Amino acid sequence: MQVKTSPVFLIFEQQHQEAKILFLALGKQIKSKKAIELQTKLEFLELFTELMEKIHFENQSLSNELFLPFKPLKKSLRKTHHLKLVERNLKSKEEKSGLQFDSYRDYLLIQKKKIQKEAFDLVVGSTLKTWDDFRENAQKSSRGIKPLTINTAINQLFQDELIFLHRELKAPISSQGFRDLFESLRKIIMLENLLIQLGFNPIFVSSIHEEIAQVKDNLKPWYSNHLAFQTLSGFLAEKTSISKKYMDWIKELKEEKKSLSSEIEKQAFALLKKVLI
Repeated sequence: MQVKTSPVFLIFEQQHQEAKILFLALGKQIKSKKAIELQTKLEFLELFTELMEKIHFENQSLSNELFLPFKPLKKSLRKTHHLKLVERNLKSKEEKSGLQFDSYRDYLLIQKKKIQKEAFDLVVGSTLKTWDDFRENAQKSSRGIKPLTINTAINQLFQDELIFLHRELKAPISSQGFRDLFESLRKIIMLENLLIQLGFNPIFVSSIHEEIAQVKDNLKPWYSNHLAFQTLSGFLAEKTSISKKYMDWIKELKEEKKSLSSEIEKQAFALLKKVLI
């Protein structure tokens, strides 16, 4: 008897197909926009494997087994995304200040070439068979799963993220804490959207969902600032003498990070009080 395809696999299959198209395009040339799009697709595909592991709880390494071939690529694409944010920060600084940071731009260009080469080598060094095997194994793991089981597993993943934030997020929030908060909120939003796509009721009311999305969006400038400060600090660490414009900029980034951290920390803990009740 033919086993009915799970609705959650149909969503996976669409994302998988779109990811494979992006993968093929990057095999010709690494472009930041497509690299960031593929990173987003891979984040969903990895979340799907975590969902399957939660359903097949007898196999605690299922997610790692399914997604393992794609982890290096996802990590490399994230570097591309991070550098893009740093480049935007430099462009914004030059436009606002009227100053030019030529040596820093040259430094970023060298970093960009290294990162793009790494990503390109990973893409051309892998095969479409890896993608086809991933699809086949994902289909096997989702075969015959009942809707109630999927709903329950998604809710369990939700609770895992909330428990993690409740346990790990302490005031004052560290840089790692802000990154963890961003990743958890990103995952919670994906899970909420997945529930809706599958025809289930969302876990949170719309006002809470909007607040979660708002805190995540507010974390973006913090993340951009953090990466800019980190990268500029690395650049200046190689210098024997530093010009005033760079000293002023690094001080400005540090003060901005402090201000952003304070504001987002208040928003984050106010949100967690509502969702952890």
